[in-house]
Amino acid sequence: MTTTPRPPQFAFCPYCRTALEDRDEGGRPRRYCPACGYTQYLNPAPGAGVIIMRGKQVCLVQRKYPPRQGLWTVPTGFMEWDETIGETAVREVKEETGLDVELTALHEVETGVLPPNQPVLVVFFTARECGGELAAGDDAAAVGFYPLDALPGPIAFGAHRRVLAELASGQGIILDPTGGAAGEAS
Repeated sequence: MTTTPRPPQFAFCPYCRTALEDRDEGGRPRRYCPACGYTQYLNPAPGAGVIIMRGKQVCLVQRKYPPRQGLWTVPTGFMEWDETIGETAVREVKEETGLDVELTALHEVETGVLPPNQPVLVVFFTARECGGELAAGDDAAAVGFYPLDALPGPIAFGAHRRVLAELASGQGIILDPTGGAAGEAS
């Protein structure tokens, strides 16, 4: 288990406003409400990232806002409470790039920390274009397709750097939806 900074913890219960106490649960310290039983779990926020290739070029977006403003990522965003992770992936691509995509495979699952200290779990998919027009939107300052060996600038997050490095080295294994290996990334 890697050590990362802990996200902010509540001082008071969000339900009954009682001062929270510390207690051990499952071998981990947790904030707990002695009045109503609420426990604050510091779970990672789930997100989806999408790898879209045009030949040997990958789609990247330049971040318009902090954190890591001006740096580059694959199209990525957080899952909303009322959608599946696949729906998140398709929505985020449309919002950030203007492209409509069809998910083709689960590529990889990565963990990381979004500055300043939000743990995240990112499910990376591969996808193929099926419509739309490439245009920066939502929180993207720029969008384009770039050769894996000539990316446009610094990559914002470690999980994205790892996925792109694996793709560039030909080591990225793509899993088909049934869980078997579908072949090497191209």
